[in-house]
Amino acid sequence: MVYSIVMGITRESVLDALRTVEDPDLKQDLVSLNMIQDLKVSEGNINFTVVLTTPACPLKEVIKNACLEAINQLVSSNVKTTINMTSNVTSIRGKDAPLLPEVKNIIAVSSGKGGVGKSTVSVNLAVSLAKAGAKVGLIDADIFGPSIPTMFNCTNEQPGIIKKGDKNLIVPIEQYGVKLLSIGFLTPADNAVIWRGPMASSALKQFIGDTEWGSLDYLIVDLPPGTSDIHLTLVQSVPVTGAIIVTTPQKVALADASKGLAMFKQPNINVPVLGIVENMAYFIPPDYPDNKYFIFGEDGGKKFAEQHQIPLLAQIPLEEPVRISGDNGYPVAMEDGSAGTAFRALAENLAREIAIRNAQIPQTKKVEMNT
Repeated sequence: MVYSIVMGITRESVLDALRTVEDPDLKQDLVSLNMIQDLKVSEGNINFTVVLTTPACPLKEVIKNACLEAINQLVSSNVKTTINMTSNVTSIRGKDAPLLPEVKNIIAVSSGKGGVGKSTVSVNLAVSLAKAGAKVGLIDADIFGPSIPTMFNCTNEQPGIIKKGDKNLIVPIEQYGVKLLSIGFLTPADNAVIWRGPMASSALKQFIGDTEWGSLDYLIVDLPPGTSDIHLTLVQSVPVTGAIIVTTPQKVALADASKGLAMFKQPNINVPVLGIVENMAYFIPPDYPDNKYFIFGEDGGKKFAEQHQIPLLAQIPLEEPVRISGDNGYPVAMEDGSAGTAFRALAENLAREIAIRNAQIPQTKKVEMNT
């Protein structure tokens, strides 16, 4: 092998230096993980690309600085180093998957009970991932209580239809960089959806299999509260990368959250639970920003996560802007402020857990059940 030698610097010497830099989450060096691409050594210059596992990587600057330090110490402190940071979201789903072959990760957002802000979390998580540069879709699987159209300010929109081969496919609505599909787009806003379970399950199957989702890094599925036919339909239709459970800190919510956790952990379902989101964790009065009030109890979700040895992905504050943004259809994750910052941290932490899960655990199997 012939190396480009510039001022005593070789391509291999640069790679050797970068082999000392580990991905903090995956615990392997960047070269072994094939995260170093397009390395070029020319007169007085080193150029390369670091391919991260997600555009929402919270450690982007840490990794970049570690690469610069390794080159300065082990190669040369006089060379000019240019690092391009990009990403390629990891997936364990194959392109030959019968459903959603271009969707890399399917994430279920669940809650044990209603009223804990599961849809608010789903919406702001999707927007935060999209703002970070990911390709994101969101299915409103809460067939009987769809809220996604309101929270994205598109209640009067209707999905399109395209013909592909001999099939008619639904074209999702796109808002704030997120592809959306909800029963709320297909029924009058004032009408109640009075369906039996099989009809609701059939709707979800259409949202999954009869929709032109295209290429996505993350498809988030906002499930109805509790455990129901909809949950079973999802895990029977496609292999789910993982689930997150949304709860509030009080005991009654945590008791129901434990049931949702138990459902995903059942041997015949076995969907990895990627983390807990503690919503309405505390209240900070706008006029007294140094005061923090734990209206629903302190650290209930955090303690639940520790008890079950599951990551705590975020503690989301109870703030009026969260409510206002949901009503106005402009998600708070698009704004500055403590709530927006918390949702962005949630997106980063979830993206990290997905990357770790994809590196360490085989693909989730589609559930086969006789129902």
